[in-house]
Amino acid sequence: MIAVRTLTELAAQRAQWPQDIGFVPTMGGLHEGHMALVRRAREAHEMVVASVYVNPLQFGPKEDYAAYPRAEDADCRRLAQASADVVFLPTDAVIYPRGRERHTQVRVPGLSEELCGRHRPGHFEGVTTVVARLLGLVRPRACYMGKKDYQQWRIVTRMVEDLGLPTAIVGVDTVREASGLALSTRNAYLTPAERVRAPVLYEVLTEGAQRAAAGADLADVEAACAERLEASGFVPDYVAVRCAEDLAVPKATDADLVILAAARLGRTRLIDNREFRR
Repeated sequence: MIAVRTLTELAAQRAQWPQDIGFVPTMGGLHEGHMALVRRAREAHEMVVASVYVNPLQFGPKEDYAAYPRAEDADCRRLAQASADVVFLPTDAVIYPRGRERHTQVRVPGLSEELCGRHRPGHFEGVTTVVARLLGLVRPRACYMGKKDYQQWRIVTRMVEDLGLPTAIVGVDTVREASGLALSTRNAYLTPAERVRAPVLYEVLTEGAQRAAAGADLADVEAACAERLEASGFVPDYVAVRCAEDLAVPKATDADLVILAAARLGRTRLIDNREFRR
């Protein structure tokens, strides 16, 4: 596996690469969920490129940018074991050569302001800005993203469609522990006691999806899920049932839905979702 850090190195390497590139953008702290993305790309493409970059633009002023897990050597070993061909390890100066404040911002209106966007102002603008930059530098045929971050996946898909970028955005199913807990880099923040309790989030969403699929009132489902999370020690930001494709509030005729939640357990903010049909 080749490690690339600078734009000069990237340009020299890119001139030799094939056109068929699968790309996996990450913020490091890699786990089996990330490896599933790399393996999926490996099955479909001639070359696999992954990036490791903790993007400051998607962190709020009181969020965990400084504390976010960074383990470059371990991340590179995992990527090599998963048969990635190239790891791109840019610095802030490579991604934002004019500085973060002067860099062109990419915003997906509406969709970026709902759900997690309402509770983390500016977060998704940071995501779409860095992903647009990375796609422009790597120029992949497809980009692989985990569906645990469901809203992020849908927002990036919309961005690529609206900008006419020649990259397919592929959502890959969430990888879970045996308990049902979705794998996440931030799970490292959980205490042992919280880790035992954390799978309740997916249990609640699964039950909510089953009730909604059976015809229960969606507002009642959302309220019941939030109440159960609170009773289990979580502090919910939201529980919402939305249309799976565009995260719009469902109409009576909409069949493909997703229930999403974000909730804090101690100092850890967990997100998860469950797709279903009714």
